[in-house]
Amino acid sequence: MTPEPITNHISVWGEGPIWHGDRLLYVDIETHKIIAFTPSTGQEQIWDVGQRVGTVVPRASGGLVWAGDNGFFFLDEATGISTPIADPEPDLPDNRFNDGKCDPSGRLWAGTICLQKHADAALYCLHTDHRVEKKFGPVTNSNGIIWSSDTRTMYYIDTPSKKIRAFDFDNATSAITNERVVWDTSADPSSPDGMTIDTEDRLWIAFCHGAKVGCFNPSTKQVEMQIDFPCVETTACAFGGPDLRDLYITTGKKPDLDEPLAGRLFVCRPGAQGVPSSMFGG
Repeated sequence: MTPEPITNHISVWGEGPIWHGDRLLYVDIETHKIIAFTPSTGQEQIWDVGQRVGTVVPRASGGLVWAGDNGFFFLDEATGISTPIADPEPDLPDNRFNDGKCDPSGRLWAGTICLQKHADAALYCLHTDHRVEKKFGPVTNSNGIIWSSDTRTMYYIDTPSKKIRAFDFDNATSAITNERVVWDTSADPSSPDGMTIDTEDRLWIAFCHGAKVGCFNPSTKQVEMQIDFPCVETTACAFGGPDLRDLYITTGKKPDLDEPLAGRLFVCRPGAQGVPSSMFGG
C-alpha cells in the first residue's frame, strides 16, 4: 500500500495522533501547535499553546488536555486558553513532556524527554483527581504507550533503549508490575517512537529515522507488516475514520534532508482495525 499525504499543515515535528469523534487530534511539537483535522470536511483547527507540546487527548467533560514544556494543561477549544494542572518536573529545565495517552479508566499517562539525552526523564500518570504520580523511570525519551484489549497489559517505549516493554496493568488501581521486553529492536538502525494497537492486539509502531511503520504481534513475536514512507522521520500513528480502519501517521522534518513530503500527515488502510481511544475522565 502507498500512504497518501493529506492536510494543509506541514509540521516541523508532528506527533501524538489520536482519533476522537470525527476528527484526528495531533501536535506539532516545535511550533507549539495542537491541530484538529476533520477528514470529512478537510477542516483544520489549530491552537498555538505558547510552548512545545508533546501530547494531546480529549477530555470527557469537554475541551482537551495536553502536556508540554511546563507540565499538564487543560485547553478550552472555544477561547484557546490553557489552564495549568500540574508540573511534576519544575526543577528539570532540560526536560519536557513527550508522548502520552489515556488508559481505559480515563487517566492520562505521559512521559518526559531529557533534551540533553540523559536518563533524567520519567513516565507519569495524571489521575482523574488531577494528582500526578511518577510511574516508571529513569528513562531518556518517554514515547509510545498503549493498552491491550483486556486492559491487563500496558506496552511502553523509551526510544533510546530500542525496546518495547510490557507491564502487567491493574485497571482498577493503575499499578504496573512485571516489567519485561517483548521486542528488542537494537539491530535496527532506526528507533521505535509512537505506537497504537489494533483489535487483534497487534502493535503498530512508527520508527523515527526509519521511514516506516511496523506491525508487531506480541503473541507470535513476529513483524507481520511494514509500511514504507517517502520521508525518514515517521513519528507516530493512530487508527481513525468512521470504521477505525484508516491509519494516520505523523511525520517530521530532518534538517539535513530535502524531502518534499516531510512533515505531512499521511493516511493508509492496512487492512487492520483500531480500537476507540479513551478520554481523560477528570
